[in-house]
Amino acid sequence: MKYHINHLRELEAESIFVLREVAAQFQNPVIMFSGGKDSIVMTHLARKAFFPAKIPFPLLHVDTGHNFPEALEYRDNLVEELGVKLIVGSVQEAINKKLVIEEKGFNASRNALQTAVLLETLETHKFDAAMGGARRDEEKARAKERFFSHRDEFGQWDPKNQRPELWNLFNGKKQMGEHFRVFPISNWTELDIWQYIALEKIELPSLYLSHKRRCFIRDGVILAESDYVNMKPDEKIEEMVVRYRTLGDMPITGAVLSDASTVEDIIREIATTRVTERGGRADDKRSETSMEDRKKQGYF
Repeated sequence: MKYHINHLRELEAESIFVLREVAAQFQNPVIMFSGGKDSIVMTHLARKAFFPAKIPFPLLHVDTGHNFPEALEYRDNLVEELGVKLIVGSVQEAINKKLVIEEKGFNASRNALQTAVLLETLETHKFDAAMGGARRDEEKARAKERFFSHRDEFGQWDPKNQRPELWNLFNGKKQMGEHFRVFPISNWTELDIWQYIALEKIELPSLYLSHKRRCFIRDGVILAESDYVNMKPDEKIEEMVVRYRTLGDMPITGAVLSDASTVEDIIREIATTRVTERGGRADDKRSETSMEDRKKQGYF
């Protein structure tokens, strides 16, 4: 399969430039790592940006306790391979300490609880820049972000208070207690990500490839059977051939019916789909502004 290699190399160069700017401008940056394809590509880019030295940033994972086991296994193996420090912020620990209150009911999710844990972890370790794998094509609220996205002393985001970024000049100046979220792959699309994965032969969690899984359907979303999901009496489990386009908590992350068992198959599938990759995320369906509301509160 042919790719627009020059286009991918231009995106790669831009992202590496942003990563090196972070290293130059900030004292204590961190990479947000979820085990999803975007954070994996960003970590791969960081590896290339500072090679042959090790990545000069730790990885931070906000663990909800409801993650896919395959994603956690991949995370731990990658951390060992890279020889980097892993910091884990635990939602379960926050629940145990009564810092956050867990939702109840059939549609309960720990997704919103990540915000408080993230902000606490950033404050505890005094991180002044947190790099994430968000892309502008994912969701309309993401499109309002700059590469360097300012957060106030409460970790909150004001979409009307974004700094201009002309000629790739990034302003990382901040007051005490403030920090930045940085998005090195902002200009990539989902198709770019997959073509780059193919080009660089990047290994991924098996969840992204077609596999058999026991699932059920709720409100049009295919959810995997797990101990974390409260099933309704009329919901029935059946074995399906699925894969995941995006990774999150098991109770909110929808699978897609797919026979795509290779990266090349996935590229062909994405090139013809009209549904966004977050179309199967139940947390995005709570309101029309759900993502922007959460980002204003400090969500990534």
